[in-house]
Amino acid sequence: MSSESLAAPDKSGGLLDVLRRRDLLRLIVRKELKVRYRSSVLGLLWSYVRPGVQFLVFYFALGVFLGLNKQPNFVIYMFSGIILVNFFSEAFGQATRSVVANGALVKKIYLPRELFPVASVWVAIVHFLPQFLILLAACFFFGWTPGFGQLMGAVGAFVMVTMLSLGLGLLFAAANVLFRDSENIVDLMLMMATWLSPVLYAWYLVRDTLGETFYFFYQLNPMTIAVELFHAAFWSPTAAVRNAPEGARLPDNLLSLWLPVGLVISLLILMLGQSVFRRLEGRFAQEL
Repeated sequence: MSSESLAAPDKSGGLLDVLRRRDLLRLIVRKELKVRYRSSVLGLLWSYVRPGVQFLVFYFALGVFLGLNKQPNFVIYMFSGIILVNFFSEAFGQATRSVVANGALVKKIYLPRELFPVASVWVAIVHFLPQFLILLAACFFFGWTPGFGQLMGAVGAFVMVTMLSLGLGLLFAAANVLFRDSENIVDLMLMMATWLSPVLYAWYLVRDTLGETFYFFYQLNPMTIAVELFHAAFWSPTAAVRNAPEGARLPDNLLSLWLPVGLVISLLILMLGQSVFRRLEGRFAQEL
């Protein structure tokens, strides 16, 4: 065997190795789900309980008490944003902790370390799907008739959030091995995630209150773009919104401009996260 075919055991092919080890990824995802719901009575039903309670709190606090439910189909508007932010929060948060949580495996055997953050994102997808089905059922109940472009926008939004959460997860998972304060930083970021995107309020309030300059930078947030795309796909095609005198107020050029911008920014963050992760992964076993 030539020396050119040998590779250092602490080097990997990055996310490409995850594709080559799909069977191992499947085992890790299954293990994560079993560990999370071990000795649990409700099991996977907890993926309904948390967003359900969160929805009720926001609906009564903001919709009923503050009167925001005067907006047509406010339930759909709010829930379509909540499930997307919850997916991002779980994927990013669990990916950040994934390498440290699997420290015993990292120290004992060699395997692509990217498997752990990717598995965390897959587990978040498993929890996202039941919530998404509930959203679809509610949309049909409210007379949902989407167009092809709106559905493609929703697919693009999901891809955008997946790349963003994985990229940030890889970046902070590597940092968390060296500096455990990273978990606290991520917790602060996730605490602000719901309020930095138009989940519970209308996007134009930011523009009208803080001006066009601030709004431009606010709009560069991929989560903002993704939530707006979900609103365009699931809220604006409902009957009450279509028939409202002012219709659905959505940002200009949402599909033609902001969708490509959000995808590019998310891809750049994914590439940055992978680069930092690969640079630091050789120190993981030693630091853990």
